[in-house]
Amino acid sequence: MAGSDKDLPRLILASASPRRISLLAQIGIVPDQIIPAHIDEKPHKSELPSQLAKRLGASKAMAIAPEHSCACILSCDTVVAVGRRILDKAECEDDVRRSLKLLSGRRHRVYGGLTLVDSNGKIHNRLVITSVTFKKLEDSEIDEYVDCGEWQGKAGGYAIQGRAGVFVRKIAGSYSNIVGLPLYETSKLLKGICCD
Repeated sequence: MAGSDKDLPRLILASASPRRISLLAQIGIVPDQIIPAHIDEKPHKSELPSQLAKRLGASKAMAIAPEHSCACILSCDTVVAVGRRILDKAECEDDVRRSLKLLSGRRHRVYGGLTLVDSNGKIHNRLVITSVTFKKLEDSEIDEYVDCGEWQGKAGGYAIQGRAGVFVRKIAGSYSNIVGLPLYETSKLLKGICCD
């Protein structure tokens, strides 16, 4: 890792997400390199949200690993779901309105598929699940949130670290998982594998 002992393997983050980079910095970790993995993120037929999160997290790391032996590759994918229904990343206003109307007054889950490929090529996977309950949203609140634009490209159509924080009545589990990277589990993986 950047600024670490020279004998330690390099750490590559397989994501260009500013949120993941910022979350790593929050716990004092700066990747040596950032290489976004470009993979097909569409769910397979009948794939459960937990399966999708694990598969995408692993696929991102494995897309980078062959070109970077002897490095640690860290990746994560976030999936938001109501029951078995997976909510896509919001790309347009219609997407975010549909998502927020579905999430309004309900509990949903955020699945974090975390993968670390160590410097020996061994794959370490973790699945982190956070339960989030939204308050009942007024149409005017949805309109205001759509207008602010911070939903763009976000899983489930919202960013809890922004204005959508006021929609949340209850969280059970990792807050940082909702933002994009479960810090407790990430720290444990890195300390156990890349930092000994």
